[in-house]
Parts: sequence; structure tokens; C-alpha cells
Amino acid sequence: MRTLLGLDVSTTGSKALLIDERGEVIASHTVPHPLSQPFPLWSEQNPADWWNGMVTSIRTVLEKTGAAETIQAIGLTGQMHGLVCLDEQDNVLRPAILWNDQRTQAECDEITATIGASRLIQLTGNRALTGFTAPKILWVRKHEPDVYARIRHILLPKDYIRFQLTGEYATDLADGAGMLLLDVANRRWSQAVLDELNIPAGWLPKVYEGPQVTGVVSERAAALTGLKAGTPVVGGGGDQAAQAVGVGAVQPGIVALTVGTSGVVFAPLASYAYEPDGRLHAFCHAVPGQWHFMGVMLSAAGSLQWYRDTLAPQEDFGKLTEEARNAPPGSEGLIFLPYLTGERTPHPDPLARGAFVGLTARHTRAHLTRAVLEGVAFGLRDSFELIKASPAGLINEVRVSGGGAKSPLWRQIMADVLGVPLVVAEAIEGAAYGAALLAGVGGGVWPDVQTAARAAVKLGERVEPDEAAGAYEGAYQLYRDLYPMLKPAFHRQASL
Repeated sequence: MRTLLGLDVSTTGSKALLIDERGEVIASHTVPHPLSQPFPLWSEQNPADWWNGMVTSIRTVLEKTGAAETIQAIGLTGQMHGLVCLDEQDNVLRPAILWNDQRTQAECDEITATIGASRLIQLTGNRALTGFTAPKILWVRKHEPDVYARIRHILLPKDYIRFQLTGEYATDLADGAGMLLLDVANRRWSQAVLDELNIPAGWLPKVYEGPQVTGVVSERAAALTGLKAGTPVVGGGGDQAAQAVGVGAVQPGIVALTVGTSGVVFAPLASYAYEPDGRLHAFCHAVPGQWHFMGVMLSAAGSLQWYRDTLAPQEDFGKLTEEARNAPPGSEGLIFLPYLTGERTPHPDPLARGAFVGLTARHTRAHLTRAVLEGVAFGLRDSFELIKASPAGLINEVRVSGGGAKSPLWRQIMADVLGVPLVVAEAIEGAAYGAALLAGVGGGVWPDVQTAARAAVKLGERVEPDEAAGAYEGAYQLYRDLYPMLKPAFHRQASL
């Protein structure tokens, strides 16, 4: 039996996942790694922790299975946008600056002023946001000139693992698109953006399609991990693109909805397009020759986590969400704004704030809980509305995964609010599973990504919108009106 290895460097841990050629999970192991927040708005990790954790995870999986000789290829995925700086001897120059680091608003403003807002979106498909890699590079240049002067290579988090495995400086197009340095339309680095920002092109890794082989496991890495030297390593994808592969969102019309701490709406595109105001991300897909639109809300299941931990810490999530059935659709006029950590789509505003609006003495805990579930669904619908009005157009099916998809009530609320059927994707291993499928294409197990998805992706319950769907229209329109009205107050609050 041929096997495939998916490696995932997430914000919380280094995972190794082994599957067979039928898509069945054989073994998985994750080593947690620490997060450093030394100053307000900062978020950093030590790349050595990623690699040490990954070595342990790989060795553990191989010791469980004895599968080193059967692995046909390795796929990589991980947190996007992070900045890893290497010197001439390939030493890490400073801790990696992560996707959720918020220190670079001044650099985002500088990029926008230098290139122009509309031209930047035309060149890269995206506006400048604090999470992206390019403003992090400018921050290092401005605040750590000694470090900047020694940079010779820049890598994304998963590509540091690739470098340790193969010795190659490489990335995939889906992850590279999140750096704000890629000509997304033409699937290559944007020389125009590099010139405008004065970033040397020689620092950037070579770009590959998701299933394309980027190198092979070196003798050194084989000795450390137990892998077989010469095993191919494919491009892989950033976590959201790999997650989309793992649920089978590999063709237009099939949308991936991930309801994790954040909420992600991922819509494949057959040809390149961008949203003129940059409210949707426009990235390359991990599927060769495809692109995708992506909407991101920052606190999806994270909103329910906060609500439970803060207001009902003794209750389990299942009891809370079942209790919410006692409140009617629309929560009798109670609206929850899920902007607990700011927002990205459609309001790129780090100063947006969460709120319950419309509380009365009639409202019970069941109403509050249901309002949280509905508010997150309304936030996700904002992205769906943008996608439906875009060249992505028709949405035939939505494949939902993530912790938030485990609640039957929440699944029904989302189907009703979005007005489309939801199909539960049994992607319990997340992005690592998609990375393993991409490895299967690169390793010759399947001829293309679509065939891999048809062979391996498992689907569960289908949830149709019911009669409650109409009851949400008025509540959603009110939800949409509230942010513009409250934005001035949110920004005033931020200064208090």
C-alpha cells in the first residue's frame, strides 16, 4: 500500500499526517509550539520550534507505522503570511513575525501611498493588510536595519520546513499570493511591486504549483526524521488552499466554508479576477491553473468560545447551543456583532468591536446564545454576498468544516442565513489532509487534484435551508446597517 505524508505548521503546533492511497488516515501526531507576544500587537514564533516539533511528529508517525519506505511524496501546508528571514549562512535572523501580528499598519499605509490603492489591487489582487508579509519586510527595514542588512532569503513558515527537509528555497503559488508580492494573475513574482518597495527579487523563493515537486528529502533530514532520503516534496499550499483541497473545493461552484476560530469562505475561480475594492482576497489556488476568492471573518467559532468562557464557563458547548433552540429565529430582535478581534471581510477594520444590540428584559441566555450563532452566520453571509456578486458567481454547494460545524443547530442556522445547502465535509485533519492529497498528485498516485478529491474526500450530512430562512432577511439587513452606524463610536472607544 502506497502512503502519503502531509505536514502542517499551524500557529499552535507541528503536525505530521499519514494517509493511504484510498485517503484513509493511518496515523497523525502533533507537537505544540509556543507563541510569543513580547509587546502589544506583536505575535512571533521561533522557526526552530517548528522544525524541532516537526521532526518529533514525523518520527512518531513513522515509529507507529514503519511506513518510511512506502511514502510516495510529502506535502506541506501551514499558517500563511509569516516572515522568516535568513542570512547568508541560512541562520534565522529574528523570530518569525506571524499572520496575526498587527504592528505594521504604518507600513501598510506606506505601501498604499507608494503604489496607489487601486493599482496595488490590480497588481496583486489585494489591498495592504497588517497580516501580509510585505509590510512586515518594510517594518524590519525601518525598525531593525541591522537585521535587514543581513537578509539573503525570505521564507514563509511551511517553506522553512521545506528548506530543512530539502535544502531548497521554494514556495507554492497559493501561499506566495498571501505575501502581497505576487503577480497573482500571471502566477509569478511582481517585479513592479518589488521595484516600488525596493525589495530584492533574489531574496524570494522559487514558486511552484501545489502538486509540483520542489525537491527531495536530503540525507541530513532523513537522518533526523527517519524519512527515506530522496522522497519527493511537493509545493503544497497555504492552510486555506490546502483545507479547500481537503474538502474537495477544487472546481468553481463548490465553496469551502471553514468555521474555526476564524471563519473562511473559499470560492474557486477558473480564471483570474479581483474584487475592485479589495474586500475579498484574490489568491492562486493550490490547484494548477485555478485561483480563488476568499473572505475572512476574524471571530467565528472564536465568538462562541469567548461567549462560553466569559458568561457560561461551567457549561459545555452542546448544552448551550441546544438551549438556544428555545429562542426563535432572529432572537426576538437581538443582534450580535462578532467583531471581537476587529474584522477583515468586508470591513478591514482592526478597531471594530463586538456588541449585543437590542437587549431587553425579555431576553434570556438562550436568546444571547442564539444571537451569537446568528451573528456569526450574518458575518459569513457578508462574504457570500460579495462572492455571489463577483465573477465566481454561482454557488452550487457549500462544504462546511471546522469546530463550528459540529453543532446541528448552528449548521441549520448557517444554511438558513446563507440560503444554500450545506454539506458536512469530514475533514477532521484539516489542511494537513489536503497537503497529503497534493503530495499524492505529485507522487503519481492520482493524475490531478480533482481525481484525488473524488477518490479521497468523504462527505456527510446535507443540510437544506428550511422555513426559517425567510425570517432572517430583516435581521440580516439590520446587521448590515449596524457597523456603519457604530464605526465612529468603535474608533472613539479605541482611544479610551
